Amino acid sequence: MNYTLKNIPERTQKPRQYGFTMAMDKGLSIREVEDFLDISGDFIDIVKFGWATSFVTPNLKEKIKVYHDAGIPVYFGGTLFEAFVIRDQFEDYRKVLDKYDLQYAEVSDGSIELDHDKKCDYISKLSEQVTVLSEVGSKDAEKIIPPYQWIKLMQEELDAGAWKVIGEARESGNVGLFRSTGEVRSGLVQEILTKIPFEKIIWEAPQKAQQVWFIKLLGANVNLGNIAPNEVIPLETIRLGLRGDTFSHFLDLNPS
Repeated sequence: MNYTLKNIPERTQKPRQYGFTMAMDKGLSIREVEDFLDISGDFIDIVKFGWATSFVTPNLKEKIKVYHDAGIPVYFGGTLFEAFVIRDQFEDYRKVLDKYDLQYAEVSDGSIELDHDKKCDYISKLSEQVTVLSEVGSKDAEKIIPPYQWIKLMQEELDAGAWKVIGEARESGNVGLFRSTGEVRSGLVQEILTKIPFEKIIWEAPQKAQQVWFIKLLGANVNLGNIAPNEVIPLETIRLGLRGDTFSHFLDLNPS
């Protein structure tokens, strides 16, 4: 940091097991990636290439190399996994992961109907090849999954070999964990946390109010995802109590 302030929350250090910031790249150019990493690289733990943007991204290998050279892993969005699976091309998907030297993959079923045992089988197979992030929740705003089902799905996917589970919200933050207004389904989150350790969950929280809510609930080292590139540094200030939204949250104004 550039100077010293007291009463700043202690952040986990990279490579972290929790306190993750997962940023979303929806089509940055190589030059934009270089600029992005120059200013925000210290605060990024992993980058997702949103949905299936990797299919149409020019100079994909070169772009991935820029991230890897900076020590930041990348993975393709779960929608790409679904696009391969729905076309009966799972083995082709595995070859794509190898072709681009990816160490992480996302398994999701937010856009397709996929038997959960089959999804867990995909997780198990992929976990022998890469580190698996599995996403729970639907991209359909009309599909409401009850809390007990979220817990069951998350636990089974962790048991199948997922390193962490992701709570679905899309890049807009208005489905899955959130109501259409962007408001957190707080009862759902609280119930999930009674059974699933917070360190094992990455909460997709693209909106500032959502980030603030999770940080106030779980602290500076909550795992947050789907963060826009220009929001990575603002998020870090929220984590550290250096933005108005959490300014007094971490201050010990009456030390003993």
